[in-house]
Amino acid sequence: MKTDLPQSFRRLEYQPPNYTFRHVELDIALDPARTIVKSRIEVLPGASHVDQIPLVLQGQELEFVSLRIDGEAHKHFELTPETLTIHSLPRGGKEAFIVEIICVCYPEKNTTLMGLYVSNGNFFTQCEAEGFRKITYFLDRPDVMARYRVVLRARETECPVLLANGNLIAQEKLPNGWHSATWEDPFPKPSYLFALVAGKLECIEETITTSSGAKKLLQIWVEPHDLPKTRHAMDSLIASIHWDEKRFGLELDLERFMIVAVSDFNMGAMENKGLNIFNTKFVLAQPETATDVDFANIESVVAHEYFHNWTGNRVTCRDWFQLSLKEGLTVFRDQEFSADQMGSDSGRAVKRIEDVRLLRQIQFPEDAGPMAHPIRPDEYQEINNFYTVTVYEKGAEVVRMYQTLLGKEGFRKGMDLYFKRHDGQAVTCDDFLAAMADANQRDLSQFKNWYSQAGTPHVKVEERYDGEKKQYHLNLSQSCTATPGQPQKKPFHIPLKMRLITEQGDQAEILLELTQVNQSWTFDCINQRPVLSINRNFSAPIQLDFDQSQDDLLTLFSHDDDPFNRWEAGQKLAMQMILENRLPDQKLIEAYRELLLDPNLDPAFKELALTLPAESYLYEQGHDVDPQKIYQARCAFRHAMASELRMEFAAIYQQMQTPGPFKSDGVTAGKRGLKNFALNMLLEADVSVWVPMAVNQYQTADNMSDRYAALACLVNHDAKPAKSCLADFYERFKSDPLVTDKWFALQAMRPPLELAGSTLNEVRYLRQHEAFKLNNPNRVRSLIHAFCMNNPASFHQADGSAYNFWAESVLALDPVNPQVAARLARALDRWRLFAEPYRSKMHAALERVAQCNTLSSDVREVIVKALAN
Repeated sequence: MKTDLPQSFRRLEYQPPNYTFRHVELDIALDPARTIVKSRIEVLPGASHVDQIPLVLQGQELEFVSLRIDGEAHKHFELTPETLTIHSLPRGGKEAFIVEIICVCYPEKNTTLMGLYVSNGNFFTQCEAEGFRKITYFLDRPDVMARYRVVLRARETECPVLLANGNLIAQEKLPNGWHSATWEDPFPKPSYLFALVAGKLECIEETITTSSGAKKLLQIWVEPHDLPKTRHAMDSLIASIHWDEKRFGLELDLERFMIVAVSDFNMGAMENKGLNIFNTKFVLAQPETATDVDFANIESVVAHEYFHNWTGNRVTCRDWFQLSLKEGLTVFRDQEFSADQMGSDSGRAVKRIEDVRLLRQIQFPEDAGPMAHPIRPDEYQEINNFYTVTVYEKGAEVVRMYQTLLGKEGFRKGMDLYFKRHDGQAVTCDDFLAAMADANQRDLSQFKNWYSQAGTPHVKVEERYDGEKKQYHLNLSQSCTATPGQPQKKPFHIPLKMRLITEQGDQAEILLELTQVNQSWTFDCINQRPVLSINRNFSAPIQLDFDQSQDDLLTLFSHDDDPFNRWEAGQKLAMQMILENRLPDQKLIEAYRELLLDPNLDPAFKELALTLPAESYLYEQGHDVDPQKIYQARCAFRHAMASELRMEFAAIYQQMQTPGPFKSDGVTAGKRGLKNFALNMLLEADVSVWVPMAVNQYQTADNMSDRYAALACLVNHDAKPAKSCLADFYERFKSDPLVTDKWFALQAMRPPLELAGSTLNEVRYLRQHEAFKLNNPNRVRSLIHAFCMNNPASFHQADGSAYNFWAESVLALDPVNPQVAARLARALDRWRLFAEPYRSKMHAALERVAQCNTLSSDVREVIVKALAN
């Protein structure tokens, strides 16, 4: 096995740049086969400048043409595949000088989708984290911030639209059918925020008035046939702009703000200053082709990228170790925005539960695996591998804890001070913490441990009630298991919201701050034994070790006024029974029935409360995991639940109908979600009885949520009409790539079925389908990632055949798109958690990939770490 890794970058070895750039002029002649890039850079000595030190610029996959310094040809340089090193600088580099470089890049050959590339005949860029070096030679690091002036040139018939960051200041007709557009960004930015788009696009546009009375032009650019699908994204953008003004006093700072959608994109979206580039999945939506989840995701992602305009762009990262400074903070902001858009307290609770489910299903396993890292890593080999749920979602939880500790007003004070101190700067997580601490005169020094330590803290809860003294005693102790490179952990600063619940009335909610390994609290005048509701609203991203009785959990599930903890109690009850291979007892069934029939509860909350814990989360509760036993126990539990409540589900299905024109608001979407959950449970109870209802819903649905849900019920329960409905679905929507992705994903995520063929065989067959494209990340995620990472029961088969398919897929993807391949490589990084024969077969598949001598550094880092830890 080849175990050597690329160079490691360490946070504590950070050095400021020897040179900085003040102004950058780019002249880019766009051609798919051979794009010529001319750069003119005003270079200044950096704060740590040393006399006669060379200027080292990064560049990848470029053809070097020429170099000039202060207008004169310059021959004192060295060229490697990764760098351009310039020697003999004028005046020893101690004063400003001008560097002019001409180079060539090859967009149509760029399958990595980093740098400048072509998708469907149009040009796009993706420069975060290190893509700008594929466009021209540059100091491609986030702490080098400059003002950009960009001239784009192209053949007008091929690229009538030419876009870049900032404000459009000139357009010109050129000879031979070419034309140009000149853009100027008034704000300094790092190279990772540079963007250009060129091609045959059309836009929807709106002009809005901001809080200061300024007029702003908003545009969403798409391919012409997609224009009718942009209204929801535009509404989401307008709502996010107004929300940011109201909540944080932050106003749009450019004359125009543009969003562009592209189908070939490695990420969800990118916050390039004033020119956000989006995966089409997070822009395009119509009721006939997008589900309620799609509508919600578009709203969230549009808001996220817009909020980056301040938290990421105006104030950016000093280095990539600080990635959570912008991503964790901005995820928190988009979560708060989406929760406010729900329009009610119960809606906010539903959003909170959804966020925590994602964290626990994906981030908790990451925190316990070989790729575990703090939200601010101390070291990395490939920065692309650190765009993780830890940096994003756990980072957001850390930001949320500031608000929990300081209050909403205190958090706003900290944000205001952060922008006052650091607008226009590249800063660190420590700078953000200092602003929060100073604005509120709080000592947050121990809170820094959340930034420096990996792993999920465990908090053990011990309680005792003294009936004679009417006292309740609570003891909390914290621990955190060893993670790679961190055998010992310091205590975290953990905010825990709690309330004592009694029949005589609840005590007021209070905030406990757990800062020691062990701490105790005593509560007086408690006249009867209370039930403890702790970590309310998931106030800290921890695992609670709390042996609460079933009766206490049933009390919380039925009566807790904190919706998150009410949901959590139900999850714990179901989890305990599934892991013990028990069916739901009558007490729990009655609690489910009462919840279903409660007219005061939000439909979306009911659906979440009745959704069982995910298999991936169940795996994390033990070791030597047998995935098939867990799958079977979970299926048996769900079947018993469906059978016992079939009459209630039948009534719910009728009550939750949503007649009239389609609406994407939270209340209506919640009704559809509960209705479709009920349909699935009815088929679970008795397929033969309820299949006609599912077929009827599929055939008559006027929206994708209902049609897709009905189709999923038929496929997942192996109903006879499933095959014909799948064929009909493909024929209806084969011209729509995003809906075709859904068609692939549904089949890839089909559970193991006794009478049906292997899901793996179906995935292999679909891998050869004419609509499958290995170079399109969305298509790969919809089939290969969906099967390997989101269908554990079908993926974890004892014969190991799916692990071989995983290895084949990683090796096939890596030469095409290393980033997408590296994400797929993570599917087996928890191999040590499983029992035999799964463990050894996963290990063999990992070794098979590791033997490849041409692996990208992205994939090799994941594989080597998985095998080493």
